[in-house]
Amino acid sequence: MTEAEANVILTTALTGILLVAVMALLCYFTCRLAGSVPLEQEKDPKFWNTWAQRTLKNALTLQELNKNKAKNLILFLGDGMGVPTVTAARILKGQLNGQSGEETQLEMDKFPFVSLSKTYNTNAQVPDSAGTATAYLCGVKANEGTVGVSAAAVRSQCNTTQGNEVTSILKWAKDAGKSVGIVTTTRVNHATPSAAYAHCVDRDWYSDNEMPVEALQAGCKDIARQLFENIPNIDVIMGGGRKYMFPKNMSDVEYPNILKQSGTRKDGRNLVQEWKKHYVWNKTQLLSLNPNNVDYLLGLFEPGDMAYDLERNTESDPSLTEMVDVAIKILKKNPSGFYLLVEGGRIDHGHHEGKAKQALHEAVEMDRAIGRAGLLTSDHETLTIVTADHSHVFSFGGYTARGNTIFGLAPMLSDVDQKPFTSILYGNGPGYKVINGARENVSAVKYEGNNYQAQAAVPLNAETHGGEDVAVFAKGPLAHLLHGVHEQNYIPHVMAYAACIGQNREHCMSPSGSAGLRPAFSIVAVILSAAGLLC
Repeated sequence: MTEAEANVILTTALTGILLVAVMALLCYFTCRLAGSVPLEQEKDPKFWNTWAQRTLKNALTLQELNKNKAKNLILFLGDGMGVPTVTAARILKGQLNGQSGEETQLEMDKFPFVSLSKTYNTNAQVPDSAGTATAYLCGVKANEGTVGVSAAAVRSQCNTTQGNEVTSILKWAKDAGKSVGIVTTTRVNHATPSAAYAHCVDRDWYSDNEMPVEALQAGCKDIARQLFENIPNIDVIMGGGRKYMFPKNMSDVEYPNILKQSGTRKDGRNLVQEWKKHYVWNKTQLLSLNPNNVDYLLGLFEPGDMAYDLERNTESDPSLTEMVDVAIKILKKNPSGFYLLVEGGRIDHGHHEGKAKQALHEAVEMDRAIGRAGLLTSDHETLTIVTADHSHVFSFGGYTARGNTIFGLAPMLSDVDQKPFTSILYGNGPGYKVINGARENVSAVKYEGNNYQAQAAVPLNAETHGGEDVAVFAKGPLAHLLHGVHEQNYIPHVMAYAACIGQNREHCMSPSGSAGLRPAFSIVAVILSAAGLLC
């Protein structure tokens, strides 16, 4: 090394240390201001100008793009987490911490790059979770109700499966030597996770018990079976869905006297027993594991979907954050890196039931999991994306005052029926109620209860999805490729390109045979990552 080169390295290092110190101070004051904003300060234009200038300086640091090769890939999928849900969850998070809420930052809010994703299915303007999962996991848009197959496959028609299978980024990562994992609060064979490993023309074929005889005779396989057969040795699988893995009527380990929780499989197979690797079914077992001694883990914590976080038995059921923590600690041992799919799946269920409080608490819990993942990984080598599969017809409005509880009433009565109304409303759903020929008076009910069903404009047994674009938050190597408005199936192509897996490998090799992308080590990247942790 020449003296000039040594001086350059020394200067860069000193500059980096100074940058960390400056950013730490900026982060400290920004977080202090964002966490609790005195009303008097807000009256002074200087407060807002200073805050904006500070944000601008932070934004200018992003001009040095992270072009490293992504060693690790994490996709957080908030099922049904449209933009109104993100905003309302932000306010709830702040209010749970004793703040007014609006000025709070979610973990995903801190991601430097945000874009929009167009969610329609090939045959649906307003999509479902199966066709969208095929898009953001397999890279191709598909028909509603189908997973891991192209749009040439027709829902429920078994004979359209063969030849139309498409593979997912989880498989691309596994084939590249990475460890892979799935963590969800729904059944592990539900729509979102199943697109990572299954090829099925009907998302509801959870086990052979739910399949028509003709489909079984034609050779189609249920989704639970495909979980263990299609991609052998998925390293980590955690969520619900226990009953679909056991023989029909076999008693559940946790609910032995409840028939509906018993096994469903008609073929008599015990898929958990066939797994022959580490299996846990409760929180105590999970948290007693030493991740250094576990290479493969199957955790099935409920017969069906896991409980809402507000109703979760904290003694027996792990939180999403706890599952993510264990998953990453196991997966990160692989020197080649990992791919992890994390689904906050019950955001969607809360909205379908018109239970906004359940949905928003699910979103806040997923945000906690995002924060935990950030602490266990480094932005200079880990591409993390947070997005949704679709939105819901959920909204909040009514000119509520600053700091109004997100589950509270609007400040005025309707000027039509002279009754109060909650800020949160649904376009349709089970919350539609007419009493004596008129809209229900919400002041007579517990509208802040966990299971209150917010009023809806149109009566339906289950509220529907929304069709608008959803946000995509990104940080880490090549996160800047997620910009503007894109088709939803673009997402896994970016992730694969950043990690040099799947069909995106040519750019990773220079004519000399060395990697074209920078290895995941750069002084600037480490500095920015360290500064991010300080914030």
